[in-house]
Amino acid sequence: MQNYVFVIDTNKQPLNPISPKKARRLLDKGKAAVFRMYPFTIILKTAINDPTISPCQIKIDPGSKFTGFALVQNDQVIWGMELEHRGGLIKKKLEARSAVRRGRRNRHTRYRKPRFLNRKRPEGWLSPSLEHRVLTIKTWVKRLIKFCPVSEIWVERVKFDTQKMQNPEISGIEYQQGELAGYEVREYLLEKWGRECAYCGKQNIPLQIEHIHPKSKSGSDRVSNLCLACEKCNQRKGNRPIEEFLKKKPSLLQKIKNKALSPLRDAAAVNMTRNKVVKVLKKILPVVTGTGAMTKYNRTRLGLSKKHWVDAACVGNIETLVVRTSQPLLVVCFGQGGRQKAALNKYGYPTRHNPLKPIKGWATGDIAKHQKIGIGKVTPRSKGSFGFTPLGTKGYKSCKPQDISVIHRKDGYTYSFC
Repeated sequence: MQNYVFVIDTNKQPLNPISPKKARRLLDKGKAAVFRMYPFTIILKTAINDPTISPCQIKIDPGSKFTGFALVQNDQVIWGMELEHRGGLIKKKLEARSAVRRGRRNRHTRYRKPRFLNRKRPEGWLSPSLEHRVLTIKTWVKRLIKFCPVSEIWVERVKFDTQKMQNPEISGIEYQQGELAGYEVREYLLEKWGRECAYCGKQNIPLQIEHIHPKSKSGSDRVSNLCLACEKCNQRKGNRPIEEFLKKKPSLLQKIKNKALSPLRDAAAVNMTRNKVVKVLKKILPVVTGTGAMTKYNRTRLGLSKKHWVDAACVGNIETLVVRTSQPLLVVCFGQGGRQKAALNKYGYPTRHNPLKPIKGWATGDIAKHQKIGIGKVTPRSKGSFGFTPLGTKGYKSCKPQDISVIHRKDGYTYSFC
């Protein structure tokens, strides 16, 4: 089952989404035309008097790396999307730029004070990698409102007490800073270990919290000493040290040890952005918040699979839910590209000039239709023919600009389906 199709009238006002079958009929009969490819939207060619509108709810499950979106209309999930953020890429590029800048300062040139000494961060400031998550969610909410009649936004506002995870005995003034927030260690472990048994890798089975270093041998309850295991593996391991249990699997042993000591980066990212996401969305539409425990309860009670867009549909207090789609839109954020006029080497010296954009009306990443090859992504060149990569393949072909027609302009995202 595919996502429902967005419909707008002749005045570009949103109407009720319709099934792909109805949309195909309208297109075949010439009563509508394609307005946008991602998300797929059609525009009617004739006006409709007093259309009946059923409002939808945008449901959001924010995460550190992935955010799930779902549109629910009359307790029916009609559209889903999973958005992959690029916070890690932003952090990496800022670190590279900072390294080049420090290198320039350390050469035999005049001394220049670091600029951060005379800068003051505004109240509510977030790092660029975290601010990106908030702004991307806001962008997609505004985009969906243009194509679908939305009455309110439901957001999961999950809370992780990272200090409590590290030290379960912490209390009172030991927190030093910040208020005491509720925590869900099991939910964190499910995300950290990928919802699979750490020892055998089985999925979609009941998992138990397992102490890597046995608790009977002075093992702590810190989250760095916890993992997930199926009942069979948990009983087989018993109270043996993990080195003894996995002595015949040294690679798996090293993998578990490395993963167990991974920092609480994802939980911290969710904690830092959860309030700002709600604050930003409240300026657009009324917002209803829900907890992570309620989301999991709804998903388990309804027997739904664990996916980001399904979690989004289960946000809040719901009685029933009918899933009308099983093929969500997968969106990966890559950004609009750099604005440097020259490419630099690792020492900070220019190696070549970047061409001005767009080139002959095209930008890298535009999706176009070729007369013979089909649909693919365009790589324009200043001289000669363009590069053309058919969707779903890694093949690279050449084409003439006059042989392609635009389908979807580059907007900083790449799109695919499950």
